[in-house]
Amino acid sequence: MEISRPKDKEPTPEELQELEKLKAIIERATEDGKLTGVEFETVKDAIRADNKVSFEELQLVRKLIDEKIASGELEKVWD
Repeated sequence: MEISRPKDKEPTPEELQELEKLKAIIERATEDGKLTGVEFETVKDAIRADNKVSFEELQLVRKLIDEKIASGELEKVWD
């Protein structure tokens, strides 16, 4: 799997659309304040759909999942 890094270029309109879709998936998965293993797999599947992981996708996961778990806003409910 390729991980693409920003090289002083803005995301394309298609990439922006994919980021919005990913954001919506994450927001649906976390709206109850809990994130299950199945919900997290759904998020990962969305990220991997194009066989690339972008820097922006990783930033979304960090901001909308990781930081919320760390602050207590979101509970991870799987081992």
